[in-house]
Order: sequence, then C-alpha cells, then structure tokens
Amino acid sequence: MSDKVDVVVIGAGLAGLAAAYHLADAGIETIVVERGDFPGSKNVTGGRLYLHPVRPFFPSDFWNDAPFERAVVKEKLTVLADRASASLEFSSDKFRDEPRHSFTVLRAKFDQWLADQASAKGALIISKNKVDDLIYDGGRVVGVKATDSELLCDCVVVADGALSFLAEKAKMRAARAPRDYAVGVKEIIELPARTIEDRFGVGAGEGAAQLFFGAITAGMLGGGFLYTNRESISLGMVVSIEALAHHEPHIETPELMETLKARAEIAPLIDGGNLVEYSAHVIPEGGIRALPQLVGDGILLAGDAAGLGLNMGITVRGMDFALASGALAARAIKDALSHPERNAVESKEGAQSQDSPLPAASLAAYTQSLRDCFVLKDLQTFAAMPNVLDNARMYTKYPEAIVNILEKMFWIGREPKDKLSATVLREAVKGFGNLDAVRDVVGMLRV
Repeated sequence: MSDKVDVVVIGAGLAGLAAAYHLADAGIETIVVERGDFPGSKNVTGGRLYLHPVRPFFPSDFWNDAPFERAVVKEKLTVLADRASASLEFSSDKFRDEPRHSFTVLRAKFDQWLADQASAKGALIISKNKVDDLIYDGGRVVGVKATDSELLCDCVVVADGALSFLAEKAKMRAARAPRDYAVGVKEIIELPARTIEDRFGVGAGEGAAQLFFGAITAGMLGGGFLYTNRESISLGMVVSIEALAHHEPHIETPELMETLKARAEIAPLIDGGNLVEYSAHVIPEGGIRALPQLVGDGILLAGDAAGLGLNMGITVRGMDFALASGALAARAIKDALSHPERNAVESKEGAQSQDSPLPAASLAAYTQSLRDCFVLKDLQTFAAMPNVLDNARMYTKYPEAIVNILEKMFWIGREPKDKLSATVLREAVKGFGNLDAVRDVVGMLRV
C-alpha cells in the first residue's frame, strides 16, 4: 500500500462501492476500508432496490448480471388494528415491463457483487479494518487512521452508515437527536421458491412487497415490511428510536417482531419457514431537515452517513439514494482532480503546493448535483413526511376507524342492514369527525 492515494472511501456499502466503482473507472487510485469481514456482512436493509432512479448513473448493461432476488410486481399495504386488518393490493403490467421497476435484494450477496465490480475497475477493498479517526492538516482532512495503518489522500468519502461518528468528528454535523433515527430489525425466513410463488400469487422470478402499519408498533412511529426473495422472505419492522425510548411500558424490538409474526395476517405466509438470519441496524429518519454539511476540505458524505433516506409512508427508500450519491460523489471528485489549480495553496514561503486536499469549494458541485437530481428533490417534496408520520393517531385511532367502517359494511347480522352510504357516513363521523382529524388531513395534504 502506498503512503498516499487519491481517494479513501470509508465503508463498503452501496454509497461507498458506487463511489469506488466510478472513481476507479476514471483511473483514480481508490481504497475502500470496510470494518466488516466482507462487503455486505454488516449492511442490513429491508431488501428492495428501485432501479429506474439510478439507471442513468451506471452503464446500460451494468445491472444485467446483478444478483437480484425477485422483480416486484405486486404491492400490498395493510392497516392493522388490534383484532382486524384491511389491505390494499395493487398489481400492474407496468411492473412487468422491461427494464424492471424494482427488485428485492439480499445485501450480503448484492454488496459482494458490487464490490467485485469496483475491484474489476481497479479499486482496492480492504475488509476487517476500522477507520478510527481522520487525519488533519489544520482544518483540512488529509487522510485516515485505520486499524493497522495511517493513509494519506486527497479526499475522503465518508460512507460508514447512519451513525457516522466520523462525520461528527469532522464537524460536518452535530450529534443527532433520537427523533432523527429509527431502528430496523429483520429476519430472513427460508421457504421453497414454489411455496413463495403460491402464497403470494406471483410467477417464477416475480415477487411481492408488503408494508404494514397500525397496532403492531404499539402507538409508536414505525411499521412492518415483507419482501419476497428467491427462496426466502425478508420480514421486519422499523420503529422510531425516540418513541422506543419513551414508550410506557418499556418494550423491546424483538417483542414487537414476535407480535408481528403471530398476527393472523402474517403467520400463514411464513408457516413452515426456517429462520436463518436476524439483524438490526439504525436508519436515518430526519429527512431534509436533518441533512448535515455534505462537503468540507478533503471530505464529503454519502449515503446514510449523509442522512439520505426517505420514509414516504407507503414505501421506504435509501438504497437508490446511496447509489446515486456515491456516483455523484465520484463525479465531483473526478472533476475537482482534473483541475491542476485545485490544490494551489500558499506555503509559508509563498510557494504553491499541489499536494493539499481537495478544498470544499472544488467539491461544491456534489451538493448541487444532489439538488439537481431526484435525491434532494424527493427529500424536499416529502419534507413534511416525518411530522405527518410522527402521530400516534396514525397507528392507533385511525387504523381502528378504518377497519370498523369495513367491518360494519361486510357484517351481516340479525337486524336489517342499513344502507352502505349511511353505514360509512356514521362510522366515518365517529372515527374522523373531530378537529384532530381535520388537522391531520391538512398535514397529509402537504405530502
């Protein structure tokens, strides 16, 4: 290993590997430092990648050999009350059109594949090494301190996950409040491919995505998810860390998972399955309000480390943001390195040096490119979503009101049946006819 390289990437997740791929492809000497045993060993997600937003950032044939699990052709949203539920299911031929809209993935396999693509371009990926700190020259980042060595560079790409203490050490952001994070827990449950296809009504190679909200989070901001893989199901929950910390009585995420798995809506879907993996990780939930400073002298943030995640209520996104931000980070660094005057700094003798790190001004195009593409535009569009979702009525009162309306509509008892319109109006007034509901609707209109 040389004493100095062009770029050091911290973290072999999607953002870090996307950056490494594009940097190495441009002939820029790049080293990726990953603390896990291999890329993907510590990267956990619900398991769905939306491809259309990121296709422009990669070669047209790039995804042809990617180890995708199933193409998602069916969406399902389920509202859970204590003793009832209601689901909206949607399927469209548009989801079956080529190129496919989205796929489920297993990160342990997918990240290793992406690492192979970056390595093939010339990036060096070093696993089992943890970056403990950054190296500074004045206020400028000039390298990293890892487990076994120190390494100097022109630019550090920080892509080490949602908590990213390195971003805090670099004073790119202050310590985040618990409300800006959620904890995600996930189980991988093995089932035969044919069983999955029969249970979810999909064809070979096709899959389903299902989100749950309501009673399963005990009034806390959050929800559940289910994604079908080739021969397994990813089942999990995401819950606000702040809500968990203040919930009375105290409750742990494993308890919530067991409650979810025991539900009549879930148990038949995983019946006979073999639990092969349990994992948990922290997710950024602050939205655009909580974005940190994205660039500094010799440093920039990408992926979860930059807070680039979006809970849209009906879907959760992060992987497409990570891939795009990594690609745009590489583009900004490449452009900055291509200008000889980029590092010109006055030395004590008045001479100029070309060995100083990339100044923040030369990396500013990164922030602008994020603003110009879907990443920050979508975060801005859904800026109000965190406040809309942080509402206990969304998980208690309203799910109960929805299922009560449907139960009254479908129930046939001994008494003569009322008009459906009268039933819906009466139950809607009971469940939603108050000032709180009006305020909540006004808030929802902002998203």
